[in-house]
Amino acid sequence: MAHGFEAEIPLAFTEEVKAKTDHLYPLVEKFVPRLEWELNAPIIARINDLKAEKNAVILAHNYMTPDIFFAVGDFRGDSLALAREAAETDAQMIVQAGVHFMAETSKILAPEKTVLIPSLEAGCSLASSITGADVRLLKERYPGIPVVTYVNTTADVKAETDICCTSSNAVQVVEHICAEWGTDSVILIPDQYLAKNVAAMTDKKVITWAGSCEVHEQFTPEDIREMRGGNPGVIVLAHPECPPDVLAEADFAGSTAAMSGYVKDNQPKNVVLITECSMSDNVAAENPEVNFVRPCNLCPHMKRITLEGILRCLETGEHEVTVDEDIRIKALAAVQRMIDLPKLGSDSNFAVGKTGDVVAVEHR
Repeated sequence: MAHGFEAEIPLAFTEEVKAKTDHLYPLVEKFVPRLEWELNAPIIARINDLKAEKNAVILAHNYMTPDIFFAVGDFRGDSLALAREAAETDAQMIVQAGVHFMAETSKILAPEKTVLIPSLEAGCSLASSITGADVRLLKERYPGIPVVTYVNTTADVKAETDICCTSSNAVQVVEHICAEWGTDSVILIPDQYLAKNVAAMTDKKVITWAGSCEVHEQFTPEDIREMRGGNPGVIVLAHPECPPDVLAEADFAGSTAAMSGYVKDNQPKNVVLITECSMSDNVAAENPEVNFVRPCNLCPHMKRITLEGILRCLETGEHEVTVDEDIRIKALAAVQRMIDLPKLGSDSNFAVGKTGDVVAVEHR
């Protein structure tokens, strides 16, 4: 069945479309063939026109494909950076080019704005691994222990937590909340691998949840060794959602922002990012002198966000994301406590070649 918006797409690569989009193509030409670009340019032009007409912005996560990331994204970065932009932008409409929990976080921080997501099927294996009811049960099992929740979670989970964290500040948040509560123990959920990697960086006792990212947990130490064997001298950067034995094989471990910063600052001759592979494309576009070895573990949820879907939601206003106000207020408190912490001079990077033990990995 045809959608009404399709009739408004100028499908031809006209001179008008060319004039509106030609300045964008150099940003993606290494990853998007010219023929494909000319098929997508009319959609890109229409999206950018609609943003101006509707006072809208697009928040593009690092895992978006380069055509979305560079050609229509107004703000680019990790989930928390995008949520902060959502709260600060003057735009009245936000389109989340990312997964559902990110759109919820934008709504938590910017309740007065209309937040849209191009696909309701853009979920997250990590976020779906735990519910608010699960957190309540954990607090019953471990009374008096603070709960730190990764931002890669749903609003109802954030609402049950004491403070949120990101992969870039998890160690800092754990140390802070334990000092504030006068305890040597913390519940860090839901990513068991992030928790284990944090445990290697602190003397606090860490209890976690049996959640994981289906992209990062696929990587193995053998993968890293094979990449080194085929690419002598390659620098390996890993995300802390990977298992600890993967980080043990890496040269550097840190958040998406930290990995991007490492490449920018060090300009390694050859590098591999052990994370979702569209990020490698986006970092490569910004560092043309660096050669990227590209393992390709795609996030199936992120890839549900397409140019066509972005256009559709801008045209129709479909897939608006809402959060119950009681949940929003509780979740906002946990996110705001994290935001209010003193900023680090740089991301807290993770130890490589070092493993940490958690006290328990809980599950339903």
